[in-house]
Amino acid sequence: MSSFYNSKITPCKACACGCKDRTACILTESDLQSVTELNAPTNDSAPVVQCTAHNCPIQVHWHVKENYKGYWRVKITISNLNYRLNYSQWTLVVEHPNFNNTVEVYSFVYKPLTPFISKNDTALFHGLKFFNDVLLQAGPNGNVHSEIIFQKDSTFTLEHGWAFPRKVYFDGDECVMPSPDSYPFLPNLANPNPILLSTTLACIFLPIFLTLLS
Repeated sequence: MSSFYNSKITPCKACACGCKDRTACILTESDLQSVTELNAPTNDSAPVVQCTAHNCPIQVHWHVKENYKGYWRVKITISNLNYRLNYSQWTLVVEHPNFNNTVEVYSFVYKPLTPFISKNDTALFHGLKFFNDVLLQAGPNGNVHSEIIFQKDSTFTLEHGWAFPRKVYFDGDECVMPSPDSYPFLPNLANPNPILLSTTLACIFLPIFLTLLS
């Protein structure tokens, strides 16, 4: 999580997906080459992930990209940090109160989840068939992204972390969010109409992920 108006960067929580077997993570390309038979058939379903403080195989980045007079724009990037697995027909669910004012979604298929007819604060996303419905294993192509345009209403604000998601789920597993008090809030003297904002890294909870693979 980061922003143009604040030099603070808020990463995923340390050890969000546990800190066991940290020595097995991949730090450099030479480390990856040293892992023998990494892509060969194996009964070992444990992920081989990039070395990060959070130690998660999936990372979701929510970036509030632009602030217009009547609209605001968000970019979502999903990164696969697992060198052992492609995610076919992946899904992403995000909770945010402004989904009721969604104007346009690019590159992802968007479906509102509305258990209550009068309230739309949850969105389901998945990839476009034959384009980005497969999230490839970690590497230069191991990410997918989309941009969303929202119309502003009376609740819109960039203060107090309002622009950040409330919850994020990847393939049905709830992601570990940074603590709200760590968000890079607007400084007291910030421009009341800032143009760019960059936000949230959310990481999938590894124990649930391992359960799915077992």
